[in-house]
Amino acid sequence: MAEPKPIPLEHDLQLLETIEQNPNVTQADLAAQLGIAVGTVNWYIKRMMSKGYVKIRQLERRRLLYLITPRGILRKSKLGIAYLKVSMQLYRETRIQATQLLKRARAAGFDEISIQADGDLAEICRLTCLEQGISLAKSTRKNIVPRISWVGMRMKLEIPEK
Repeated sequence: MAEPKPIPLEHDLQLLETIEQNPNVTQADLAAQLGIAVGTVNWYIKRMMSKGYVKIRQLERRRLLYLITPRGILRKSKLGIAYLKVSMQLYRETRIQATQLLKRARAAGFDEISIQADGDLAEICRLTCLEQGISLAKSTRKNIVPRISWVGMRMKLEIPEK
């Protein structure tokens, strides 16, 4: 299952949080942490500077100190709230999808299911199974019980013939 890609604002939030925790962080460190190119980090930082969220002080010839401005702290707070809202919306949508698919499996006469994925979305589905009283199949039964898998961000239910 593919985990959702970070929303662009998530990179802003991660950069601001990291800079706040470690003003001596390098662009290479930021790039590695975020899984993006150093050039992209440079672009993000320049954009944040132009908006007044970050200031830079040069310590040595090739060493920079990043400082979050009061405006940057406010931005980080707003981004955190926006990220939480998006995350909760994804959680709710995943629970609704899982509940609908589990009802279909139960209507087909099954009280056991196999989840063909790992990660946060699969964990939400597992918790929904517990809530709905549907057991998770043992590995030896995975071919004879309904399977939930993901196609992009959508869940798919495959019900075997009884």
